[in-house]
Amino acid sequence: MLKNSLIVSALVFSLFACASHAKEAQREEQINTYELLNIFGEVMERTKASYVEDISDKQLIEAAINGMLTSLDPHSSYLNADDFKYMNEQTQGKFGGLGIEITQESGVVKVISPIDDTPAAKAGIKAGDYITDINDETVIGLTLNEVVNKLRGKVGTKVKITIRRVNTKPFTVTLKRDEIKIQSVKSEIKNDDILYIRISGFNEDIDEAITTAVKDARQKLKNKLSGLVIDVRNNPGGLLDQAVKVSDLFLEQGEIVSTRSRNEEDTIKFSATAGDIAENLPIVVMINEGSASAAEILAGALQDHHRAVILGEKSFGKGSVQTVIPLRNNAAMRVTTARYYTPSGRSIQAKGIEPDIKVRQAKVEEIETYDLNLSEANLKGALKNEQAEKNTQKGEAKKDDAKAGKKEIKDYQLVRALDMVKALYLYAQNDNQHFVKKVETKDEPKVVPVPEKRPEYKGNKSGKSKKGRK
Repeated sequence: MLKNSLIVSALVFSLFACASHAKEAQREEQINTYELLNIFGEVMERTKASYVEDISDKQLIEAAINGMLTSLDPHSSYLNADDFKYMNEQTQGKFGGLGIEITQESGVVKVISPIDDTPAAKAGIKAGDYITDINDETVIGLTLNEVVNKLRGKVGTKVKITIRRVNTKPFTVTLKRDEIKIQSVKSEIKNDDILYIRISGFNEDIDEAITTAVKDARQKLKNKLSGLVIDVRNNPGGLLDQAVKVSDLFLEQGEIVSTRSRNEEDTIKFSATAGDIAENLPIVVMINEGSASAAEILAGALQDHHRAVILGEKSFGKGSVQTVIPLRNNAAMRVTTARYYTPSGRSIQAKGIEPDIKVRQAKVEEIETYDLNLSEANLKGALKNEQAEKNTQKGEAKKDDAKAGKKEIKDYQLVRALDMVKALYLYAQNDNQHFVKKVETKDEPKVVPVPEKRPEYKGNKSGKSKKGRK
Protein backbone atom coordinates (compact mmCIF):
# COMPACT_ATOMS: atom_id res chain seq x y z
CA MET A 1 0.00 0.00 0.00
CA LEU A 2 2.84 2.35 0.99
CA LYS A 3 4.62 1.44 -2.24
CA ASN A 4 1.56 2.38 -4.33
CA SER A 5 1.23 5.71 -2.48
CA LEU A 6 4.86 6.51 -3.18
CA ILE A 7 4.37 5.77 -6.90
CA VAL A 8 1.28 7.98 -7.07
CA SER A 9 3.09 10.79 -5.26
CA ALA A 10 6.03 10.48 -7.67
CA LEU A 11 3.71 10.67 -10.66
CA VAL A 12 1.90 13.74 -9.28
CA PHE A 13 5.24 15.42 -8.53
CA SER A 14 6.42 14.58 -12.07
CA LEU A 15 3.29 16.12 -13.60
CA PHE A 16 3.66 19.28 -11.52
CA ALA A 17 7.34 19.45 -12.48
CA CYS A 18 6.52 19.09 -16.22
CA ALA A 19 3.79 21.74 -15.99
CA SER A 20 6.12 24.03 -14.11
CA HIS A 21 8.87 23.47 -16.66
CA ALA A 22 6.46 24.19 -19.57
CA LYS A 23 5.32 27.41 -17.92
CA GLU A 24 8.91 28.42 -17.32
CA ALA A 25 9.82 27.74 -20.97
CA GLN A 26 6.81 29.75 -22.13
CA ARG A 27 7.76 32.61 -19.81
CA GLU A 28 11.35 32.60 -21.12
CA GLU A 29 10.07 32.65 -24.72
CA GLN A 30 7.87 35.66 -23.91
CA ILE A 31 10.80 37.43 -22.28
CA ASN A 32 12.97 36.74 -25.34
CA THR A 33 10.21 38.08 -27.63
CA TYR A 34 9.93 41.28 -25.58
CA GLU A 35 13.72 41.67 -25.64
CA LEU A 36 13.80 41.28 -29.43
CA LEU A 37 10.99 43.83 -29.83
CA ASN A 38 12.96 46.22 -27.65
CA ILE A 39 15.99 45.63 -29.88
CA PHE A 40 13.81 46.33 -32.94
CA GLY A 41 12.69 49.65 -31.43
CA GLU A 42 16.28 50.56 -30.59
CA VAL A 43 17.51 49.73 -34.11
CA MET A 44 14.72 51.80 -35.61
CA GLU A 45 15.54 54.83 -33.44
CA ARG A 46 19.28 54.59 -34.12
CA THR A 47 18.64 54.23 -37.87
CA LYS A 48 16.48 57.34 -37.90
CA ALA A 49 19.13 59.27 -35.99
CA SER A 50 22.23 58.01 -37.82
CA TYR A 51 21.24 57.16 -41.41
CA VAL A 52 22.84 59.37 -44.06
CA GLU A 53 19.45 60.59 -45.31
CA ASP A 54 16.13 61.41 -43.67
CA ILE A 55 13.83 58.42 -43.49
CA SER A 56 10.29 58.15 -42.14
CA ASP A 57 8.85 55.76 -39.59
CA LYS A 58 6.49 54.46 -42.30
CA GLN A 59 9.35 53.49 -44.60
CA LEU A 60 11.25 51.69 -41.86
CA ILE A 61 8.26 49.81 -40.46
CA GLU A 62 6.91 48.72 -43.87
CA ALA A 63 10.39 47.57 -44.90
CA ALA A 64 10.72 45.63 -41.64
CA ILE A 65 7.33 43.93 -42.14
CA ASN A 66 8.15 43.07 -45.73
CA GLY A 67 11.56 41.74 -44.71
CA MET A 68 9.93 39.49 -42.12
CA LEU A 69 7.61 37.96 -44.74
CA THR A 70 10.03 37.73 -47.68
CA SER A 71 12.55 35.92 -45.48
CA LEU A 72 10.07 33.02 -45.27
CA ASP A 73 9.83 32.23 -49.00
CA PRO A 74 9.83 34.06 -52.38
CA HIS A 75 6.04 34.39 -52.51
CA SER A 76 5.23 35.88 -49.10
CA SER A 77 5.31 39.67 -48.88
CA TYR A 78 3.74 42.85 -47.51
CA LEU A 79 1.46 44.78 -49.85
CA ASN A 80 1.01 48.49 -49.24
CA ALA A 81 -2.11 50.21 -50.57
CA ASP A 82 -0.68 50.64 -54.09
CA ASP A 83 0.63 47.06 -54.27
CA PHE A 84 -2.70 45.66 -53.08
CA LYS A 85 -4.60 47.68 -55.69
CA TYR A 86 -2.21 46.52 -58.44
CA MET A 87 -2.67 42.87 -57.43
CA ASN A 88 -6.46 43.18 -57.63
CA GLU A 89 -6.19 44.73 -61.09
CA GLN A 90 -4.06 41.80 -62.25
CA THR A 91 -6.63 39.18 -61.24
CA GLN A 92 -9.36 41.19 -63.00
CA GLY A 93 -7.35 41.11 -66.23
CA LYS A 94 -6.37 44.78 -66.66
CA PHE A 95 -3.36 46.69 -65.33
CA GLY A 96 -0.40 48.84 -66.39
CA GLY A 97 3.17 47.66 -66.87
CA LEU A 98 5.36 45.45 -69.09
CA GLY A 99 3.45 42.17 -68.95
CA ILE A 100 5.82 39.79 -67.15
CA GLU A 101 5.40 37.55 -64.13
CA ILE A 102 8.58 37.47 -62.03
CA THR A 103 9.94 35.81 -58.92
CA GLN A 104 13.11 36.11 -56.85
CA GLU A 105 15.72 33.37 -56.87
CA SER A 106 18.99 33.55 -54.93
CA GLY A 107 18.87 37.33 -54.85
CA VAL A 108 18.23 37.78 -58.56
CA VAL A 109 14.99 38.30 -60.46
CA LYS A 110 13.77 35.46 -62.67
CA VAL A 111 11.05 35.68 -65.30
CA ILE A 112 8.35 33.07 -64.73
CA SER A 113 6.69 33.96 -68.02
CA PRO A 114 5.80 36.84 -70.32
CA ILE A 115 2.10 37.48 -70.87
CA ASP A 116 0.79 37.14 -74.43
CA ASP A 117 0.56 40.29 -76.58
CA THR A 118 2.35 42.55 -74.06
CA PRO A 119 5.49 44.71 -74.43
CA ALA A 120 7.59 41.99 -72.75
CA ALA A 121 6.32 39.22 -75.05
CA LYS A 122 6.75 41.35 -78.17
CA ALA A 123 10.33 42.21 -77.14
CA GLY A 124 11.22 38.52 -76.96
CA ILE A 125 11.48 38.12 -73.18
CA LYS A 126 11.34 34.40 -72.35
CA ALA A 127 10.52 32.23 -69.36
CA GLY A 128 13.73 31.54 -67.44
CA ASP A 129 15.39 34.87 -68.31
CA TYR A 130 17.10 36.75 -65.47
CA ILE A 131 16.71 40.49 -65.04
CA THR A 132 19.98 41.85 -63.62
CA ASP A 133 19.61 45.62 -64.12
CA ILE A 134 16.80 48.14 -64.45
CA ASN A 135 17.74 51.49 -66.00
CA ASP A 136 21.44 50.58 -65.50
CA GLU A 137 20.95 49.92 -61.76
CA THR A 138 21.46 46.42 -60.35
CA VAL A 139 18.50 44.60 -58.84
CA ILE A 140 20.69 42.64 -56.44
CA GLY A 141 19.76 43.58 -52.89
CA LEU A 142 16.27 44.80 -53.81
CA THR A 143 13.09 43.10 -52.62
CA LEU A 144 10.67 41.70 -55.17
CA ASN A 145 8.20 44.51 -54.49
CA GLU A 146 10.93 47.10 -55.07
CA VAL A 147 11.76 45.49 -58.42
CA VAL A 148 8.09 45.47 -59.42
CA ASN A 149 7.78 49.16 -58.52
CA LYS A 150 10.79 50.00 -60.69
CA LEU A 151 9.32 48.10 -63.65
CA ARG A 152 5.96 49.81 -63.32
CA GLY A 153 5.28 53.37 -64.40
CA LYS A 154 2.99 55.60 -66.39
CA VAL A 155 1.65 54.23 -69.66
CA GLY A 156 3.87 55.40 -72.53
CA THR A 157 7.06 55.80 -70.48
CA LYS A 158 10.09 53.59 -71.16
CA VAL A 159 12.26 51.38 -69.01
CA LYS A 160 15.56 49.71 -69.89
CA ILE A 161 16.30 46.24 -68.56
CA THR A 162 19.35 44.00 -68.85
CA ILE A 163 18.69 40.31 -69.50
CA ARG A 164 20.88 37.28 -68.87
CA ARG A 165 19.88 34.11 -70.69
CA VAL A 166 21.47 30.68 -70.66
CA ASN A 167 24.05 30.24 -73.45
CA THR A 168 23.44 33.82 -74.64
CA LYS A 169 25.48 36.99 -74.20
CA PRO A 170 23.77 39.46 -71.80
CA PHE A 171 21.71 42.04 -73.68
CA THR A 172 19.72 45.18 -72.96
CA VAL A 173 16.22 45.92 -74.20
CA THR A 174 14.11 49.06 -73.83
CA LEU A 175 10.41 48.49 -73.27
CA LYS A 176 7.55 50.96 -73.50
CA ARG A 177 5.08 50.60 -70.66
CA ASP A 178 1.52 49.96 -71.73
CA GLU A 179 -1.89 49.24 -70.26
CA ILE A 180 -2.00 45.48 -70.07
CA LYS A 181 -5.38 44.11 -71.09
CA ILE A 182 -5.28 40.38 -70.74
CA GLN A 183 -7.40 38.22 -73.01
CA SER A 184 -6.91 35.10 -70.95
CA VAL A 185 -8.56 32.70 -73.42
CA LYS A 186 -8.10 32.52 -77.18
CA SER A 187 -9.31 29.72 -79.41
CA GLU A 188 -9.26 28.68 -83.06
CA ILE A 189 -9.82 25.63 -85.23
CA LYS A 190 -6.59 23.92 -86.32
CA ASN A 191 -6.25 21.38 -89.14
CA ASP A 192 -9.99 21.71 -89.84
CA ASP A 193 -11.10 19.54 -86.91
CA ILE A 194 -9.05 20.26 -83.76
CA LEU A 195 -9.91 22.99 -81.26
CA TYR A 196 -6.85 24.88 -80.01
CA ILE A 197 -7.40 26.75 -76.73
CA ARG A 198 -4.71 29.11 -75.45
CA ILE A 199 -4.96 30.00 -71.74
CA SER A 200 -2.52 32.78 -70.80
CA GLY A 201 -3.68 33.23 -67.20
CA PHE A 202 -6.28 31.93 -64.75
CA ASN A 203 -8.23 35.13 -64.23
CA GLU A 204 -11.91 35.61 -63.51
CA ASP A 205 -14.54 33.71 -65.57
CA ILE A 206 -12.17 31.88 -67.93
CA ASP A 207 -14.12 28.66 -67.36
CA GLU A 208 -17.09 30.31 -69.06
CA ALA A 209 -14.93 31.44 -71.99
CA ILE A 210 -13.61 27.89 -72.48
CA THR A 211 -17.12 26.42 -72.34
CA THR A 212 -18.24 28.88 -75.00
CA ALA A 213 -15.23 28.05 -77.19
CA VAL A 214 -16.02 24.32 -77.12
CA LYS A 215 -19.72 24.86 -77.89
CA ASP A 216 -18.92 27.22 -80.78
CA ALA A 217 -16.41 24.72 -82.22
CA ARG A 218 -18.98 21.91 -82.15
CA GLN A 219 -21.56 24.06 -83.93
CA LYS A 220 -19.05 25.26 -86.51
CA LEU A 221 -17.73 21.76 -87.25
CA LYS A 222 -21.19 20.19 -87.02
CA ASN A 223 -20.04 17.78 -84.31
CA LYS A 224 -17.00 16.64 -86.34
CA LEU A 225 -14.56 17.80 -83.67
CA SER A 226 -11.62 15.38 -83.32
CA GLY A 227 -10.12 16.68 -80.07
CA LEU A 228 -8.62 19.57 -78.13
CA VAL A 229 -5.20 21.09 -77.57
CA ILE A 230 -5.02 23.18 -74.37
CA ASP A 231 -1.96 25.43 -74.35
CA VAL A 232 -0.83 26.66 -70.90
CA ARG A 233 2.79 27.34 -71.84
CA ASN A 234 4.13 30.51 -70.22
CA ASN A 235 1.01 30.66 -68.06
CA PRO A 236 2.06 32.01 -64.63
CA GLY A 237 -1.14 30.86 -62.90
CA GLY A 238 -3.77 32.94 -61.17
CA LEU A 239 -6.91 32.11 -59.22
CA LEU A 240 -7.19 28.69 -57.57
CA ASP A 241 -10.96 28.51 -58.05
CA GLN A 242 -10.53 29.02 -61.79
CA ALA A 243 -7.94 26.24 -62.00
CA VAL A 244 -10.45 23.94 -60.26
CA LYS A 245 -13.38 25.02 -62.47
CA VAL A 246 -11.42 24.58 -65.72
CA SER A 247 -10.22 21.12 -64.64
CA ASP A 248 -13.80 20.20 -63.70
CA LEU A 249 -14.95 21.00 -67.24
CA PHE A 250 -13.14 17.89 -68.52
CA LEU A 251 -13.50 15.50 -65.56
CA GLU A 252 -16.51 13.41 -64.60
CA GLN A 253 -15.54 12.68 -61.01
CA GLY A 254 -12.69 12.39 -58.53
CA GLU A 255 -10.30 14.75 -56.81
CA ILE A 256 -8.88 17.72 -58.73
CA VAL A 257 -6.38 19.12 -56.23
CA SER A 258 -5.86 19.30 -52.48
CA THR A 259 -4.24 21.97 -50.34
CA ARG A 260 -2.47 20.90 -47.17
CA SER A 261 -1.17 23.22 -44.48
CA ARG A 262 0.91 22.36 -41.40
CA ASN A 263 -2.34 21.48 -39.57
CA GLU A 264 -3.76 18.24 -40.95
CA GLU A 265 -7.32 19.25 -40.08
CA ASP A 266 -7.04 22.26 -42.44
CA THR A 267 -6.62 20.04 -45.53
CA ILE A 268 -9.03 21.01 -48.31
CA LYS A 269 -9.91 18.74 -51.24
CA PHE A 270 -11.57 19.96 -54.42
CA SER A 271 -13.55 17.36 -56.38
CA ALA A 272 -14.99 17.23 -59.88
CA THR A 273 -18.69 17.20 -60.69
CA ALA A 274 -20.37 15.10 -63.38
CA GLY A 275 -20.08 16.27 -66.98
CA ASP A 276 -17.26 16.47 -69.54
CA ILE A 277 -17.78 19.25 -72.08
CA ALA A 278 -15.33 17.53 -74.46
CA GLU A 279 -17.42 14.32 -74.29
CA ASN A 280 -14.34 12.12 -73.89
CA LEU A 281 -12.60 13.43 -77.01
CA PRO A 282 -8.77 13.26 -76.81
CA ILE A 283 -7.02 16.18 -75.13
CA VAL A 284 -3.37 17.23 -75.22
CA VAL A 285 -2.17 19.81 -72.69
CA MET A 286 0.99 21.75 -73.58
CA ILE A 287 3.32 22.92 -70.79
CA ASN A 288 6.81 24.38 -70.44
CA GLU A 289 9.05 25.92 -67.78
CA GLY A 290 6.82 29.00 -67.75
CA SER A 291 3.73 27.01 -66.72
CA ALA A 292 3.21 27.62 -63.01
CA SER A 293 0.74 27.35 -60.13
CA ALA A 294 -2.83 27.11 -61.49
CA ALA A 295 -1.51 25.90 -64.87
CA GLU A 296 0.24 23.05 -63.06
CA ILE A 297 -2.94 22.20 -61.15
CA LEU A 298 -4.81 21.75 -64.45
CA ALA A 299 -2.04 19.67 -66.03
CA GLY A 300 -1.58 17.54 -62.90
CA ALA A 301 -5.30 16.83 -62.50
CA LEU A 302 -5.84 15.79 -66.14
CA GLN A 303 -2.62 13.77 -66.10
CA ASP A 304 -3.44 11.82 -62.92
CA HIS A 305 -6.95 11.01 -64.18
CA HIS A 306 -5.49 9.93 -67.57
CA ARG A 307 -7.84 12.42 -69.18
CA ALA A 308 -5.14 14.18 -71.21
CA VAL A 309 -1.67 13.62 -72.59
CA ILE A 310 0.78 16.22 -71.22
CA LEU A 311 3.25 17.33 -73.88
CA GLY A 312 6.18 19.74 -73.79
CA GLU A 313 8.74 20.49 -71.08
CA LYS A 314 8.83 20.25 -67.28
CA SER A 315 6.77 22.99 -65.62
CA PHE A 316 7.97 25.70 -63.21
CA GLY A 317 7.19 23.96 -59.91
CA LYS A 318 5.25 26.57 -57.92
CA GLY A 319 3.14 24.34 -55.74
CA SER A 320 2.42 26.66 -52.82
CA VAL A 321 -0.77 28.45 -51.78
CA GLN A 322 -0.71 32.13 -50.89
CA THR A 323 -3.46 33.68 -48.78
CA VAL A 324 -3.96 37.45 -49.04
CA ILE A 325 -5.05 38.91 -45.72
CA PRO A 326 -6.36 42.51 -45.84
CA LEU A 327 -4.94 44.88 -43.20
CA ARG A 328 -5.80 48.38 -42.05
CA ASN A 329 -5.09 51.42 -44.27
CA ASN A 330 -5.96 49.40 -47.45
CA ALA A 331 -2.80 47.33 -47.09
CA ALA A 332 -2.52 43.51 -47.06
CA MET A 333 -0.13 40.68 -46.39
CA ARG A 334 0.43 37.76 -48.71
CA VAL A 335 1.62 34.68 -46.85
CA THR A 336 2.17 31.08 -47.93
CA THR A 337 -0.31 28.90 -46.05
CA ALA A 338 -0.33 25.51 -47.80
CA ARG A 339 1.02 23.32 -50.60
CA TYR A 340 -0.77 21.95 -53.68
CA TYR A 341 -1.05 18.19 -54.24
CA THR A 342 -2.29 16.46 -57.39
CA PRO A 343 -5.02 13.77 -57.13
CA SER A 344 -2.37 11.03 -56.81
CA GLY A 345 -0.74 12.86 -53.90
CA ARG A 346 2.20 14.40 -55.75
CA SER A 347 3.50 17.70 -54.43
CA ILE A 348 4.07 20.21 -57.23
CA GLN A 349 6.39 22.38 -55.12
CA ALA A 350 9.91 22.67 -56.57
CA LYS A 351 9.27 19.57 -58.73
CA GLY A 352 6.75 20.69 -61.29
CA ILE A 353 4.81 18.47 -63.69
CA GLU A 354 6.79 16.11 -65.88
CA PRO A 355 5.22 15.81 -69.35
CA ASP A 356 4.14 12.41 -70.63
CA ILE A 357 5.86 13.24 -73.90
CA LYS A 358 8.90 15.52 -73.71
CA VAL A 359 9.10 17.84 -76.69
CA ARG A 360 11.48 20.77 -76.69
CA GLN A 361 10.77 23.76 -78.87
CA ALA A 362 12.65 23.43 -82.16
CA LYS A 363 13.00 24.99 -85.55
CA VAL A 364 11.42 22.97 -88.37
CA GLU A 365 13.18 22.99 -91.72
CA GLU A 366 12.54 21.01 -94.87
CA ILE A 367 15.52 19.04 -96.14
CA GLU A 368 16.21 19.86 -99.79
CA THR A 369 16.29 16.60 -101.82
CA TYR A 370 16.86 18.04 -105.31
CA ASP A 371 14.23 15.62 -106.64
CA LEU A 372 16.35 12.52 -106.01
CA ASN A 373 13.55 10.61 -104.25
CA LEU A 374 12.63 7.51 -106.27
CA SER A 375 9.32 5.70 -106.18
CA GLU A 376 7.37 3.14 -108.22
CA ALA A 377 6.27 5.90 -110.60
CA ASN A 378 9.91 6.51 -111.60
CA LEU A 379 10.54 2.94 -112.72
CA LYS A 380 10.56 2.14 -116.45
CA GLY A 381 7.36 0.52 -117.60
CA ALA A 382 5.53 1.12 -114.33
CA LEU A 383 1.75 0.73 -114.56
CA LYS A 384 -0.21 3.94 -114.52
CA ASN A 385 -2.77 4.70 -111.83
CA GLU A 386 -6.23 4.68 -113.40
CA GLN A 387 -7.39 7.30 -110.90
CA ALA A 388 -4.49 9.66 -111.50
CA GLU A 389 -6.26 11.90 -114.02
CA LYS A 390 -9.33 12.25 -111.82
CA ASN A 391 -7.27 13.30 -108.82
CA THR A 392 -4.74 15.52 -110.62
CA GLN A 393 -6.48 18.77 -109.73
CA LYS A 394 -7.04 17.68 -106.15
CA GLY A 395 -3.39 16.67 -105.85
CA GLU A 396 -2.18 20.03 -107.12
CA ALA A 397 -4.43 21.79 -104.63
CA LYS A 398 -3.00 19.68 -101.79
CA LYS A 399 0.54 20.55 -102.89
CA ASP A 400 -0.35 24.23 -102.77
CA ASP A 401 -1.84 23.75 -99.31
CA ALA A 402 1.30 21.92 -98.18
CA LYS A 403 3.52 24.75 -99.39
CA ALA A 404 1.36 27.25 -97.53
CA GLY A 405 1.49 25.05 -94.43
CA LYS A 406 5.29 24.93 -94.46
CA LYS A 407 5.41 28.66 -94.01
CA GLU A 408 3.18 28.40 -90.94
CA ILE A 409 5.27 25.80 -89.08
CA LYS A 410 6.82 28.05 -86.45
CA ASP A 411 5.68 26.22 -83.33
CA TYR A 412 7.11 22.70 -83.33
CA GLN A 413 5.51 21.76 -80.00
CA LEU A 414 2.08 22.74 -81.31
CA VAL A 415 2.59 20.68 -84.47
CA ARG A 416 3.41 17.66 -82.33
CA ALA A 417 0.38 18.29 -80.11
CA LEU A 418 -1.98 18.49 -83.08
CA ASP A 419 -0.53 15.26 -84.50
CA MET A 420 -0.99 13.57 -81.13
CA VAL A 421 -4.66 14.58 -80.88
CA LYS A 422 -5.33 13.29 -84.41
CA ALA A 423 -3.57 10.00 -83.68
CA LEU A 424 -5.53 9.47 -80.47
CA TYR A 425 -8.80 10.26 -82.26
CA LEU A 426 -8.09 7.84 -85.12
CA TYR A 427 -7.01 5.13 -82.68
CA ALA A 428 -10.22 5.53 -80.68
CA GLN A 429 -12.36 5.45 -83.83
CA ASN A 430 -10.61 2.32 -85.08
CA ASP A 431 -10.89 0.63 -81.68
CA ASN A 432 -14.64 1.29 -81.53
CA GLN A 433 -15.20 -0.39 -84.90
CA HIS A 434 -14.29 -3.81 -83.50
CA PHE A 435 -16.22 -6.06 -81.20
CA VAL A 436 -14.06 -6.77 -78.17
CA LYS A 437 -14.37 -9.87 -76.04
CA LYS A 438 -12.43 -11.09 -73.00
CA VAL A 439 -10.58 -14.38 -73.20
CA GLU A 440 -9.92 -16.01 -69.84
CA THR A 441 -6.55 -17.73 -69.46
CA LYS A 442 -4.69 -19.31 -66.55
CA ASP A 443 -2.24 -16.40 -66.40
CA GLU A 444 -4.26 -13.24 -66.86
CA PRO A 445 -7.24 -12.04 -68.91
CA LYS A 446 -6.46 -10.71 -72.36
CA VAL A 447 -8.53 -8.46 -74.57
CA VAL A 448 -8.50 -9.38 -78.26
CA PRO A 449 -10.31 -7.75 -81.19
CA VAL A 450 -12.58 -10.09 -83.13
CA PRO A 451 -13.41 -9.24 -86.77
CA GLU A 452 -16.96 -9.63 -88.02
CA LYS A 453 -16.00 -12.68 -90.13
CA ARG A 454 -12.83 -14.73 -89.85
CA PRO A 455 -11.26 -15.82 -93.17
CA GLU A 456 -10.91 -19.59 -93.43
CA TYR A 457 -7.27 -20.73 -93.33
CA LYS A 458 -6.36 -23.35 -95.93
CA GLY A 459 -2.65 -23.77 -95.20
CA ASN A 460 0.35 -23.23 -97.49
CA LYS A 461 1.33 -25.06 -100.66
CA SER A 462 3.37 -27.72 -98.86
CA GLY A 463 0.45 -28.63 -96.68
CA LYS A 464 2.33 -27.65 -93.53
CA SER A 465 0.67 -25.17 -91.26
CA LYS A 466 2.50 -21.93 -90.48
CA LYS A 467 3.46 -21.16 -86.90
CA GLY A 468 2.64 -17.70 -85.59
CA ARG A 469 4.32 -15.88 -82.77
CA LYS A 470 2.36 -15.60 -79.59
